[in-house]
Amino acid sequence: MILIKENLFLEDGRALSIETGKFARKANGSAVVRMGNTSLLATVVIYKEYKEDLKFIPLTIDYREKYSAGGKIPGGYIKREGRPSEEEILIMRLVDRLLRPLFKDNYYQEIQIMISLLSYDINVLPDGLAGLVASTAVSISEIYFKGPVSTVRIIRINDAFIINPGIEELKKSELDLIVGGTNNYILLVEGEMREISEIEMMEAIVKAHKYIQLQIEAQISLITKNNKFLNKRLYNIKLYNYYYKYLNFNLKVFYIKEKINFLYYEDIYYIYKGCLFKQKRSKQIEKILNEIKFHLSNDSIVINNIDIEIDIIFDEIKKEIIKKILFKENIRLDGRSLDDIRTICSKVDCLPGVHGSAIFTRGETQALSTVTLGSSLDVNKIDNAIIRAKQRFYLHYNFPPFSTGEIKFLKGVSRREIGHGNLAQRALKNIIVTPYTLRVVSDVLESNGSSSMATVCASTLALMDAGITVKRPVSGISMGLIMNYLTGEAIILSDILGDEDYIGDMDFKMTGTEYGITACQMDMKISGITYDVLSNTIFKAKKGLLFLIKKMLTTLSCPRKSLKFPAPKIYTFYIPKKLIGTVIGSGGKIIQEIQVSTETNIKIKEKEKLGIIEILGKNETKLKSAILKIKNITFVPKVGKIYKAKVKNRKKFCVLVEISKSVEGLLHISEISWKILTKVKNFIRTGDIIYVKYLGKNKKLGKIKLSHKILFYRNYHI
Repeated sequence: MILIKENLFLEDGRALSIETGKFARKANGSAVVRMGNTSLLATVVIYKEYKEDLKFIPLTIDYREKYSAGGKIPGGYIKREGRPSEEEILIMRLVDRLLRPLFKDNYYQEIQIMISLLSYDINVLPDGLAGLVASTAVSISEIYFKGPVSTVRIIRINDAFIINPGIEELKKSELDLIVGGTNNYILLVEGEMREISEIEMMEAIVKAHKYIQLQIEAQISLITKNNKFLNKRLYNIKLYNYYYKYLNFNLKVFYIKEKINFLYYEDIYYIYKGCLFKQKRSKQIEKILNEIKFHLSNDSIVINNIDIEIDIIFDEIKKEIIKKILFKENIRLDGRSLDDIRTICSKVDCLPGVHGSAIFTRGETQALSTVTLGSSLDVNKIDNAIIRAKQRFYLHYNFPPFSTGEIKFLKGVSRREIGHGNLAQRALKNIIVTPYTLRVVSDVLESNGSSSMATVCASTLALMDAGITVKRPVSGISMGLIMNYLTGEAIILSDILGDEDYIGDMDFKMTGTEYGITACQMDMKISGITYDVLSNTIFKAKKGLLFLIKKMLTTLSCPRKSLKFPAPKIYTFYIPKKLIGTVIGSGGKIIQEIQVSTETNIKIKEKEKLGIIEILGKNETKLKSAILKIKNITFVPKVGKIYKAKVKNRKKFCVLVEISKSVEGLLHISEISWKILTKVKNFIRTGDIIYVKYLGKNKKLGKIKLSHKILFYRNYHI
C-alpha cells in the first residue's frame, strides 16, 4: 500500500491535501481530499462491457453524507441513512455538470462515481471540494478524460473573498458561488447573491479560477507520481473501432449521409427556417425521419440497417443545418434576432381560492405559480448530516410530461425538478420581507426552453399578488452559446428555445432585479469558455432581465397593500419567559382551548428572557379574541398604575381581588379606607368591582401590594 499525497495552501494559511493509494484500491480510481477536518472520498468504477444503442454517456454520480461524519445519529425509526436528501442531489447534479462535458462523446462504457463525506468540519463545507475529489479519482483511472478540473466555493463578506468557507461564514455572505473550470476555461458557475453587479460577479469568478488552477496543478503532480496514467486506455477499443469506423470511414454511412442530404436537405432546411411552433416543427421533422428510414430499408446498398445509427446521422445533419442558418443568416428557429426575447404575457389572481397566484407565458413556455401563507409551524425542516435549519421560504418546481406533449410514468420528484426549484428559490429568497412562512409551487404547463426562469417571473408576480413585500421584482433569463469549431466564432443567444439548448454549447441561467444579480447557473457541453465570452453573456443577460421586469410591472406594478380574503393573518408579540407555562397550561389544556375556541394556530418559542407568541388565523375577529385571551393570561401589572379589580372572596381582614385572569392579590383591610374598619363585609361585597392601585411586591414575602384608599383624599369619609 503506497500513499501518494499532494498539499497546497490557501492565502489564509489553511492547507488542502489530495491523496490516493490508501482507500478503495479495487476501484478503477479513488482519491481523498482533506481540508481542515472535512474529508471526502471519491471512487470510480468502469463497467467492463460497452453498451450499444446509446445517445448519451452512461455516467452516474452518487454523493452521500454520512451522519457519522458530523457526529450524528440519523433520526426517525430506522437509524441508518436512507434515500439521498435534496442537498445531496444538488451536489450530484453539480459534479455531473462539471465532469460530463470532458468525457469522449462516444465513450459508452458505464461509469459510476461515488463520493462520500467521511468527516465534517463546520469551518469547511464539503460541496466546494466535491468536484476536486471526483476529478482526481477520474484522472487516475483508465478513462480518457479531458481534465483534470476542479471547483471551489467562494463567498464575499464586507468586500473580502473567502475560499471554501464554513457554515457560519456562509450565513453572513453577500455572494455565494461555486465555480468550476479547467486550467484555461470556466466550465461551471452556480450560486446566489444579494443583488450584486455584473463586474462584481466576474471579479469573484476570476478570483475563484486562480484557486482552481492551483488545485489542477496539484492533481497533475499526483497523477504523475501515481504512474497509473501511463496505462490509461483512450477508451474501449472495440467500441472505438466500431464507432470511429462507422461514422467516418464506412462507405455505407457515407452513402446514407449523402443520400439524406441529396433527397431531404432542402426540406429539413426550410422546416427550420420556417419559424414554426415547436410542436408543428417536430411533427414535420419526425415525418421526414420516418420517410428516410422507410426509404433506406428498401435500399439494396444498405444492409442490416439499425434505426439508432440513422438517428445519429440525422441528428448531425439537423445540427449542421440549424448552425448554418444561425451563422450565415442570423435567423433563429422562431424568426427572432439573436438578442430578441419571445412574446411575454402574464396574469395575476388567476386562481381565486389561493393566497396568491400568477401565470407567466414567454413564447411556448408557461409557468403557473401559487403562494401559500403559513405560520412558523409550517417551516421546512432540514436535518441532515451537516445542516439543521428551518426554511421560512421554500419553492417547489413541477415539470409534468404533458408540458412537452409526452407521456411518462410519474416516479416522484426528479433530480431536474429539485435542481430547477432550488435555483428559483435562491433567486427569490433574499428579496422577500415577511413574518409568514411561504410555500411557492410552480407548475410548468408548457415548455420550450427556460421553464425555470419562467418560474422565477411567475413566482415573483404570485408573491406580489399575495400581498407579500418584495424589495424589488426578480426576473430570470436563459442564455445560449453556439460555437463554430472551424472559425472559433461564438454566437450568444438570449432567451433560448429547447432546440437551441439541444444543439448549443451552453445554457446560462441568470436571475436578478434592476439593482443586481440574485442567482445563476451555467451548464456546458464543451470543455469551457473564456472570461470574455462569459462576461459578454452576463452583460447581455442583465439587459434581458431589465426588459422582463418592465414587462412584468405592466401586469402588477407593486405588491398588494393587503392580504387576500382567504389568506391567514399573523400576529406576533412577546411575553415574559416565565409566563410561557401559564399560557400552555397543564398538559397544554389552556392553549388548546384557545386554539379551538378561536380557530387559530398558536406557536410559542423562547428567545433569551422572552417568549414569542405567534398567532395565525383567517377570521380577524377570532384572531383578536385569541390575542386578548393570551394577553389577559400573561398580564403583568405595572407599579403605580390603577386597575379595575373584581372581588372574588372576603376574609375577616382582607379581600381577594382579581386584576386579570393571571393576577390576583389580597387587599388588606387597612388599604380599603382611610377610616378604621372593623369588618370587611360591611364595606365590600363579593362580586363588587373596585379600583386599586398596584404598589409593587413585598420584597420579603414576594406578594403583590394593592391599595384602594390611596385613590381618595385622606380626609374623605365614605
